[in-house]
Amino acid sequence: MIDVFYFYHMPVAVLGLGKSGLATCKALMESDAEVWAWDDNEDSRQRAREEGIPLVDLYTCNWKELTTLVLSPGIPLHHPEPHPVVNLAKAADVEIVCDIELLARAQRDASYIGITGTNGKSTTTALIGHIMQLSGREADIGGNLGPAALTLDPMEEGGSYVLEMSSYQLDLTVSITWDIAVLLNISADHLDRHGGMDGYVAAKRQIFHRQTDPKSAIIGIDDKHCEAIYEDLADVGDQVVVPISGEKRIHGGVYVVNGVLVDDMDGQEVPVTDLKEIPSLQGRHNWQNAAAAYAACRRAGVEGRVIMACLQSYPGLVHRQEPVEVVDGVAFVNDSKATNGAAAAKALACYDDIYWIAGGRPKDGGIDGLGDYFPRIRQAFLVGEAALGFGQVLDGKVPFTISGTVDKAVEQAFDQAKKDKAAKPVVLLSPACASWDQFKSFEDRGDLFKETVEALPGEHLDPMEAADAFRAGDGNPDGETA
Repeated sequence: MIDVFYFYHMPVAVLGLGKSGLATCKALMESDAEVWAWDDNEDSRQRAREEGIPLVDLYTCNWKELTTLVLSPGIPLHHPEPHPVVNLAKAADVEIVCDIELLARAQRDASYIGITGTNGKSTTTALIGHIMQLSGREADIGGNLGPAALTLDPMEEGGSYVLEMSSYQLDLTVSITWDIAVLLNISADHLDRHGGMDGYVAAKRQIFHRQTDPKSAIIGIDDKHCEAIYEDLADVGDQVVVPISGEKRIHGGVYVVNGVLVDDMDGQEVPVTDLKEIPSLQGRHNWQNAAAAYAACRRAGVEGRVIMACLQSYPGLVHRQEPVEVVDGVAFVNDSKATNGAAAAKALACYDDIYWIAGGRPKDGGIDGLGDYFPRIRQAFLVGEAALGFGQVLDGKVPFTISGTVDKAVEQAFDQAKKDKAAKPVVLLSPACASWDQFKSFEDRGDLFKETVEALPGEHLDPMEAADAFRAGDGNPDGETA
């Protein structure tokens, strides 16, 4: 737990009592601060009471006594309109921050590596953390991924916090100047919370605020918004700017072509490794993630050959295109985190002979935009509330079975894959749906998938023992290489 010593005997308001909010309250209490905690949800307030956290109604309290409001990033700060408590804090000239700001003020000797972007933040954060730790560096991973910031270990000089940063968190973190800041990509998302695309782009760009040489900006250039930011920063030249790409050659940066990661940071175009050989880094979206992680870790002082070795052992994130096992030559991939069509598309683009398990509670758009990937699908096995509707979309285009449940779908897909004798059969759970019709969470859905796979009869191989079974396309719908 982080000691937030600078709030000793001071009242601090905390709004939002989810994971990070509760952790913030506990850190403040252990630091002998006076906690004024609140949540609009009664169940959340009851959980706080049960854990001994003092509650104060922030709608009626005396704001003149406060200097700081620690706000859950999920609560609106600006758009579509500020939360009423936010307005009260602003009227009283009380600063509004999140838990990561408290971490930065308490751990001033540590280095900070921040990762943001619309997609790929979690994988890139985990991959950087994996490389830093495996190469012998003191590093801890958190932020929008994993443990709440104030539950991380304290860091002495030389240690690094590797933090996934959402646009909401960047709005609430004012004092960090990131030693290494990574911006992967920007596409339309959360626009209601930022007043439109311009506001969203501006929020993401904050990760580079106040950077000067030798601090580093690692920027993906595979979309127009990030490419424009790269060009702006490179022209000004305040910090070290390194471009990265998952699809094209880029001078002075790190890029991937035909699956091969290339380091041109020193102008030498050194091939590093073939990412197609790594089961956990399949697809062009993961190639961009790997390029960003490589560039960030090189700027952190890790040698290229060491990074290469660490990439080979990266296990991947749980439930995010997670290689599970190969059973009797059939590969199984758990992508339960793919809760909409756009997320499922990334996994469908990565394999050729797919036995697709899809369905759950449908979201707007369903799978209507996935037609380009249908030629890759040998058969679909549909589950949950979306099964009949998905069947109507697939009818006449992709053979499908109404399986009903995930465990039954696994067994049916396994039997069909063995019967078809495809070259590289992959049973892919990438539901394109929420899980709440049959599960408490996408994690529960993915866990059931893995448990069912582990119980299948046959010869079981670890993904690293059978990496070739997971190797296929590059992330293009048509399967062509870059």
